[in-house]
Amino acid sequence: MQLIYTKNVVELRDEQFTQGVKRSLNAVSHSLELTETKQYLLNDMLQSDMPVMGSNSFTVVIDDDDDDDNAFSAMSLLPGKSWRERIRDQYTYKRALLDEVVLSLISQSNSLPIQERADSALVSDMLKTELASNGITLPFEFAVVNRMGAVVYKTHNYNTALDNDGNTFVQALFPSDSRARVNYLKVYFPDKRDYLIHSIKVIIPSMILTVILLVMFIYTIIVAFRQKKLTEMKNDFINNMTHEFKTPISSISLAAQMLNDNSVRKSPKMLEHISGVINDETKRLRFQVEKVLQMSMFNNQKATLRLQEVDANSVIQGIINTFKLKVERYGGQLNARLDAEDAIIAVDEMHFTNVIFNLLDNAVKYRDEERPLQLTVSTADVSDSHLQIVISDNGIGIRKDDLKRIFDKFYRVSTGNRHDVKGFGLGLAYVKKMVNEFGGDINAESELGKETKFIIKLPLTKI
Repeated sequence: MQLIYTKNVVELRDEQFTQGVKRSLNAVSHSLELTETKQYLLNDMLQSDMPVMGSNSFTVVIDDDDDDDNAFSAMSLLPGKSWRERIRDQYTYKRALLDEVVLSLISQSNSLPIQERADSALVSDMLKTELASNGITLPFEFAVVNRMGAVVYKTHNYNTALDNDGNTFVQALFPSDSRARVNYLKVYFPDKRDYLIHSIKVIIPSMILTVILLVMFIYTIIVAFRQKKLTEMKNDFINNMTHEFKTPISSISLAAQMLNDNSVRKSPKMLEHISGVINDETKRLRFQVEKVLQMSMFNNQKATLRLQEVDANSVIQGIINTFKLKVERYGGQLNARLDAEDAIIAVDEMHFTNVIFNLLDNAVKYRDEERPLQLTVSTADVSDSHLQIVISDNGIGIRKDDLKRIFDKFYRVSTGNRHDVKGFGLGLAYVKKMVNEFGGDINAESELGKETKFIIKLPLTKI
């Protein structure tokens, strides 16, 4: 509304200015015609001789200051005619003389150059006077041009290149002249734009105030939505971490229940396996706590890592032994193809383990309910300098549009009608950050409804 109001004020002011200039130019043109006519009549009167009367008339000299009675007395001295007849004859004679004067004026004025008919100083004075009478006191430049547009004369600062910029006004001089001899007066106002802006200076403070209020309003709305999002994220975080903690706790609980079985206690191999599961799940609980701490450092500082050389095959095998119970609980299979001959990498073992756990856990979360889960972890030497780790599954897959953003922080892939998948979009962001911190790279390949592959490449450490 402020912008529309300002626009209307400027347009109204511009229209008033235009109308004032047009009235002034029209008045200048009319004044030049009157001045030319008066000057011609004055010159004609000065050049005329006093008439000599005939033998039947008397010469009468009448003072210009005499009144109408003296004029009537003078005309009454003429013999042979009544005073009415003498007045009619004199009127007819004077009218014929006036017609001759007008015809002579038209003929002579058309033959004079425009410089003599409209002197530049006279035009300038008339313009100043007429513009001031219409309330316009802006500085101006002007030029007189012929009908072909050629400049007859102009002021020093008049720029013919600015004729069509909207600040130049045109008026015909002596419009009664023939078309071939018509000249035009062009007036340019270099400060017109400033004049229009100056006319709305009263509105500028209110516009600034409106902009400030608008910015504050938008900022308030943004802050409100951020607070709402942070609240939702906090609730999702609590729910997600509760779910993350439940998984290792349930594994430990399951292992503890198995220890109550006498047949299990009698098998040293089974006892060793169960104790290993309990130990690994305890580590995982510690990993989850560390993960929360590391996620809080994403935007603040570089993650604190304890890099050490580890055998990726050995670490991944331990993860698989621990995670198998969870996969089998859902009726799936977890296969390992650890074929890398050189698998020594420099990583933080805790975070590297957590990376593999996250990817395996995602495969279980986004499994296809219609068929048994087939989960495979493989390692291979892709070159003399890099180890490749591939985690693939036959789950629900990921759409191409989502595939581009799955590693973005807080981004979550839509799971359609499934409501059992909890989280807040930090898992894969954490995975990517850790892999990058290890000097590696990760990317994903997926086909909707068929499979998903996560491919990790890490630099090898030569021993």
